Amino acid sequence: MTEPRMPVTEDELHAYVDNELPAERHGEVEAWLSVHPDDAERVQSWRTMAELLHARYDAVADEAVPARLEIDRLVRQPRSLLYGAVAAAMLAFAAGGGVGWLAHGAAASPSAFQHFTLDALGAHRLYVVEVRHPVEVAGSERAHLQQWLSKRVGYEIKAPELDGTGLKLVGGRLLPGPEAPAAFFMYESPNGERFTLFTSRATTDTTQMRYASQDKDGALFWADKGVGYVLSGPTDKDRLNQVARLVYDQTEKAGG
Repeated sequence: MTEPRMPVTEDELHAYVDNELPAERHGEVEAWLSVHPDDAERVQSWRTMAELLHARYDAVADEAVPARLEIDRLVRQPRSLLYGAVAAAMLAFAAGGGVGWLAHGAAASPSAFQHFTLDALGAHRLYVVEVRHPVEVAGSERAHLQQWLSKRVGYEIKAPELDGTGLKLVGGRLLPGPEAPAAFFMYESPNGERFTLFTSRATTDTTQMRYASQDKDGALFWADKGVGYVLSGPTDKDRLNQVARLVYDQTEKAGG
């Protein structure tokens, strides 16, 4: 299949996903996607996010406006605007195209995957750039850090040993999670590469890992025995998977 006569713009890709693309450009956009795998992946990620938003917010969009809000100049917004506002709020930190959601295997509940991964990526992006205060408790106080965080999150937690992947524990901190307090650990390689582990109570179990990316950051989400985990780091999937597997092996053994 040959490329279209005119380059496809990002606005046209969004219109294609939203079924608002003019009919005369539909075939050309599909031809473009067939030879531009990066754009095809972005389009698929936007569609996945749209499906998750529909699953989570369709019921809200169909609710009647409460009587107390029925005033002259307050009218109910169309559903498309509601989805736009929700997506903007959820992906406020995802400038220029949103989070690339690539789901594989058995699906976790949309809320767990969305909330965990968005919260974890947000924390990762906030703290990995910190030089003087990236953590609350330093890695040199590992025993105290583990005891403190275990007490706060409500289950025994140990900072995984990642020396085998060239990563040293920087330390950790307590954060709010989607449903309960979250423990947050940061690791660093000799060349300054940083990974973070975000873990908290979860209402879903899916031991199959699910990948998400945003700009230059990637994340792997999984949940087991009522606890969710997100490992965040560079978008190199092989490297991320290498570290995540080591974390998974240790947390699985710790959980019995």
